[in-house]
Amino acid sequence: MQTTGLGAAVPDATPASLSAGDLLAGSRLVHEVRVPGELLRPGEPGAAGGSVRLRPLSVGAMAVISRAARDDASLVPLLMLREALVEPALSLDQVRQLHVGLVHFLVGEVNRASGLSAEGEAFDAALQSPAARAHLLLARHFGWTPEQVAQLTPGQVMVYLSGIERLLAFEQGHGRDAR
Repeated sequence: MQTTGLGAAVPDATPASLSAGDLLAGSRLVHEVRVPGELLRPGEPGAAGGSVRLRPLSVGAMAVISRAARDDASLVPLLMLREALVEPALSLDQVRQLHVGLVHFLVGEVNRASGLSAEGEAFDAALQSPAARAHLLLARHFGWTPEQVAQLTPGQVMVYLSGIERLLAFEQGHGRDAR
């Protein structure tokens, strides 16, 4: 609180700084999600529902999922569920056996628990950030894992990106000369 010249208290205009614990707190939560009976047993009117427990996906988990599903994008929702489901914990083979409607519902709930909309728009927007594009470019160009890219310092990222730009410019110029 700040005070005015008249001694009246005025709330600070700037919010309090967050600690690392504040930022990480949400990723440690486990969410209980009610699953309607109609989703568990489609076509059975009055089927009993139930609940599952899931955790939000971290950036690291999404990086590993993206890398694992690089050749087959249809694996992304399955790997997301495999990673997020706490109770019951399911193997990838078990997740593959779930029906599509249930997978769609659960992926929407995982997205919500992870701070995204049900369709994952916030994640799509995050992928458009310069930092994300740089990480994806480095991983793809050098064949690095997301974990290896995440360990780079900002200075190292700049050096490697500069090197990639020069290499691409050289390759483009060299290709034109050969024609």
